[in-house]
Formats: sequence, C-alpha cells, structure tokens
Amino acid sequence: MNQPKKTETFGGTISIPSRLALKKEKCPGLWVTAVEGLVHKEFHLTLQPLSGEKPAEMVRRLAAVLQERNAIVVRHEIFGSNAAHKETMRALRQEISNDWPVMWIGDGKDTDNAISGMHVFAVAGTHVDTIRHEGEPIGRVFSDGYERHCFLGNVMPSNLTASKSAQCHEIFEKMERLLLETGMEMTNVVRTWFFLDDILSWYGEFNNARIEFFKERKLLNGLLPASTGIGGRNSQGVAIVGGAWAVQTKEGSTIAHEVPSPLQCSSIDYGSAFSRAVLVDTSSCRRLLISGTASIGPDGHSLHTGDLDGQIGLSMKVVREILASRGFNFSDVTRATAYFKNLQDAPAFDFWREKQGLKPFPLIATQSTICRGELLFEIELDAIALPSR
Repeated sequence: MNQPKKTETFGGTISIPSRLALKKEKCPGLWVTAVEGLVHKEFHLTLQPLSGEKPAEMVRRLAAVLQERNAIVVRHEIFGSNAAHKETMRALRQEISNDWPVMWIGDGKDTDNAISGMHVFAVAGTHVDTIRHEGEPIGRVFSDGYERHCFLGNVMPSNLTASKSAQCHEIFEKMERLLLETGMEMTNVVRTWFFLDDILSWYGEFNNARIEFFKERKLLNGLLPASTGIGGRNSQGVAIVGGAWAVQTKEGSTIAHEVPSPLQCSSIDYGSAFSRAVLVDTSSCRRLLISGTASIGPDGHSLHTGDLDGQIGLSMKVVREILASRGFNFSDVTRATAYFKNLQDAPAFDFWREKQGLKPFPLIATQSTICRGELLFEIELDAIALPSR
C-alpha cells in the first residue's frame, strides 16, 4: 500500500494521499502553492514587490518561476499604478511573450510607477487554449482531466459613450458569448470580479444591471457566483472591467455549491446578487472561493463606521466562520487581496493577524475605493485543500 506523502506548508506538515500532492513554498516576495492533480499540475503564485524592485524586474522574477515549473499562465492580476502599466506590459511581452489576458487594477496612485503585487494561476501537463476577441487574448481554457476550467480576464465594454449601466450589461453579454464559444454557459460560472471606475457614483446602477441580466437569463434561482465588486481605475477609460471563472464537468454533475455566511445575510437582501462564497469540489482539490467581504452586519448595514480596527476584526471574523463552515482555516489560503481605502492603513491588518497568532499567508494589499463610502477595508480570498473523499 502506498504511504501518504508529507509536504511542508506555510502552516506546518500535512499528510496527503499518494496520488495527489499539495505543496506550499515561500521565499522573499513570492508565495507558491503547487497542486499536483491526477493528470496536471497547477500553481497559485503571489508576487509581492521586493525593496526597490522595478516592475520589469518583478516580471523577470515571474518569468523565472514559470520557466522553472514549465508552467503556462491561465489567469493574471496585477495591482498597481496605471503609470506602471506600459512598462510592465512591455516587459511581459519581452520576457515571457505573454498571450493571456492581464487584469490590471489601478490603485489610484497614478504618479507612482509601482506595483503592489501580482496574483497568477498557472498550469502544467495539460493543453491550454486561448480565447480571443478582436485579435486580443481575453481568456484561457484548460482541462484537469475531469473538469474544464475557463478564465476570462480584462473583459471591457466596447462602447465608451454608453451609460455606465449599459457598459455593465455589455460586459455580461460579452462574457456569455465568450463562454458559449467554449461550450460553456453562465450557469458554469463560479467566480466573478468587477472593477468599477468611480464606483461610489454608480454602484447601485451596477447592482441593478447585474440583477436585470440574471433575471433575463433565469439565473437568480441557481448558483450565484462568488464575486468581488470594488473600485479600480483603468487606463482605457471604461466604466468597468470584468473577469470570470467557469467550471464544467464531463457528466454535467454539480460540483459547485453556495456557501452562506454564518454571520451575514444574503446579498440579495440588500439588492445585490452574489454568493458569500462558493465551494468547488473537484477531483484534484476542494476550492473555497470567498467573495469580497467587508464590515457588514447580519441586517446588511455597515458596522464600525470610522473604526478601521473594528472593520478589519469583523471582516476577518466573517471570513474565519466561512472557512470553518467547510473545514478550512487560514493556513489553507492560497490567494488573498486586501483592499484599503487608504493604503497607509495596511499595517493594521498585520497587527490584527499577529494579535490572532496567525502566520502570514499569500496576500496583496492595495488601495481601492470600496462599494460604500464608510467602508475602509475589504478582503477576498481563495483556499485549497485536498479532496475529503
């Protein structure tokens, strides 16, 4: 009988079945979670800037990591100043010849040529197809041997003169068309991201447009994706930039399930439409995708107004309870983004973590406008564990 392997992780040593492996590594400015599936490998990377590091130098670090693992990128987020966009994209073309969509989320500091960090999802040992729109890469599709995964990124409206609500509706229609090209549907979507320029002026319109689209497609009674809707500037002058993750099984079986928040009401109760979290239970691993989470109470109202520490504490208590409800904890986190209204407040999160006795986990702290003016902090995260069966 094969003996379980033992792998060092951020939080200690775990025993795992011999056919699957989960390994976590950390070095300065880099976190790597490697999942060895039944027929493929996947890598969840978080790159944080080293002291004095320029964007092109960070790209070279990423290129080395991908080359060492013979990995292909399927999803890529970059958080940073729009002033750094041109240099970073040029470096990506030169160092990696990238042919995947890059979600660039501007942090509002356009005078600072710097990057807050990168999240990258890459795979090896499986074929990857690229989805194109008007000649540009806008998505990637791969199979883990049992499920097909489609990532859409940097999805933008084409009519910049249209109302913000109309641009939002176009985003959803474009996602739907792109998924249909791959043989998938909106019902396969388990996670979405929306970065809204000037979010406070039209977040209500965004929610109304999303609900209207979901009603038109009769999606409200099915699984609503986990989601993040956050302020994010872009260099294209559009009102909204979107991304999505869809998962399709060969047999059409259900592997994605809504995970409610034990401490919060449904988003539907206050006019939004997303799941607090979604559990995706695949053959390779169990994935818990937690939506953007802020200091919102059981009745849907914001709590701890003006109190940063209180908002961080409540947000993280909510996240902890969601994790625990499905057998996860913070040592299982593979990717996290903390959004601060003021980035200088970021040390308060480290203080909270240290006070809780938690070890660091892969996290990018960035400056963003949150969907309510009184909110100072929001966090989203992914966690991965081996199959329970």
